Amino acid sequence: MSGGRFTDSVGIVTGAGKGIGQACAIAFAKLGAKVVLSGQSEAPLAETLGAIEKLGGRARVVVGDVSSEGVAQDTVAAALKEFGRLDFAVNNAGISPLTGNTVDCTLETWQRVINVNLTGTWLGMKYQIPAMLQTGGGAIVNMASVTALRTFESYPPYSASKWGVVGLSKVTAKEFASKGIRVNVIGPGAIDTPLFIDTISTGAVSRDAYKSQTPMNRIATSEEVAAAATWLCSDGASYITGVLLPVEGGMTL
Repeated sequence: MSGGRFTDSVGIVTGAGKGIGQACAIAFAKLGAKVVLSGQSEAPLAETLGAIEKLGGRARVVVGDVSSEGVAQDTVAAALKEFGRLDFAVNNAGISPLTGNTVDCTLETWQRVINVNLTGTWLGMKYQIPAMLQTGGGAIVNMASVTALRTFESYPPYSASKWGVVGLSKVTAKEFASKGIRVNVIGPGAIDTPLFIDTISTGAVSRDAYKSQTPMNRIATSEEVAAAATWLCSDGASYITGVLLPVEGGMTL
């Protein structure tokens, strides 16, 4: 991962079929990495795979739910079997349903959001870290949200899960810092992704409202988040661990 290049490096990106995950996977591939693409649906992952192969890169697809321990194991096993090692991971998969307030949120929705967003991140690291230790260390980026920095109504399980991702990441960073594992977090704000478009479509908030809350007065692209992820996984961030990096255009100022 010298000089921001990832030649001969191998990584995992979850939720790689669309949005931020897809942008991250393609960005790493452009920098020379081989990438295992994880996600719930085969068709979007095939689209990402095709984009990477068009660039002359290599990738492997693993279809499944990140909240399943078996899927977490299979994703790491695919990296080791196909490419022989694991150097970095971006645990990006997540869901963000509009739930209503804390009282209105159902137990089923609460458990599903926590399972995907928080348990899925924990399971990813549980199996990624031992694989990275086999070759001397690695870098992990977990995807939180601006909701881990400020409050938004009608998303209590999402906010709780993303605060949990930050806390989990900081603990893990401290546990494995001396062993060559770096763990950092990105907190995206309003990013132009299918998940963001779905949020807008509910009518809970308008696109202009998000822009007005952002000092930069615009919605970011997935590629801008991907740029942060590749940097945090590169040698350029070699002395950075346990950090929550907001990518939110100043929304939390």
